[in-house]
Amino acid sequence: MQRSAGRRCASAAQSELCPPTGQLARTRIAVPFVPPIKTQGIKTKLVGFILGNIDWGHGSGRGGAWIEPFLGSGVVLFNARPRVARSGDVNVHIVNFYTSIQEGRITSSAVRTFLEKEGEKLGRIGESYYYEVRDRFNSGGAELDFLFLNRASFNGLMRFNSSGGYNVPFCKKTWRFTKSYVTKIVNQVGRVSDILAGSKWVIEADDWRGAVESARRSDFLYLDPPYNGRSTNYYDGWNDNDMRKLAEAVSSTKSKFAMSIWYRNRYRTNDDVKRYFAGFNIKKHRHFYHLGPKESLRNEMIEALVTNY
Repeated sequence: MQRSAGRRCASAAQSELCPPTGQLARTRIAVPFVPPIKTQGIKTKLVGFILGNIDWGHGSGRGGAWIEPFLGSGVVLFNARPRVARSGDVNVHIVNFYTSIQEGRITSSAVRTFLEKEGEKLGRIGESYYYEVRDRFNSGGAELDFLFLNRASFNGLMRFNSSGGYNVPFCKKTWRFTKSYVTKIVNQVGRVSDILAGSKWVIEADDWRGAVESARRSDFLYLDPPYNGRSTNYYDGWNDNDMRKLAEAVSSTKSKFAMSIWYRNRYRTNDDVKRYFAGFNIKKHRHFYHLGPKESLRNEMIEALVTNY
């Protein structure tokens, strides 16, 4: 497939991948649906930009499926809401949680009962109970324990050690599961249940390679790979070799694709964009993220959306 060149800067002194501020893609976004699972790098603030700048035909028209092998929190998929989708993740706990909702084994009422009971124990016993649930989850892998830990962990992180054990510390809020907080999560689970009930989606635990290689011309690939070289231990490693192989795979795919990737922050530029994707079309979007309550911790991030059309 012949790839169209990315937009070049007007000045030769500028990198071809860093257009001036005025050329950054801008999209008015509605309030997106936020799913019940949180992960680092969640695309909640970028859903409008992503869905407003891709050409996928909502899985109809061309008759294909939305294929998303790096599901993560699922925020892009649940807001795109294609008719047909094949999605997955190497993190089996995310996959098990969403398939349990899809198959009716996890319901809104079950989530409310569980979080009210476990939240009361956390408030009464304190921090030690969080670690009791964490040990229980690492021994059994129960989906509702996973949800509890994900919403009571420090700073919204999801992290596993090399043995596959959940190892994020407690958030220090013993009364985390207030009535309103539980209701918020219950409503999120209910919304996911409604979306899954009206769709033809397959969600499975799998590596990205099979999904990319199986994509047909009528399908659409959305990719959100982990940060290259960042030791987040989200669930599995991701390094330069993985990024190189992904770039090779999408360079030869017959389907249209869009890939989310960070482009620049206040400290550095992501070399992977120029190294592997300079020949593709690239749109950028500026947003901000917070690492704490102070204005001084409000940092600018520029995200890139790479497409082959």
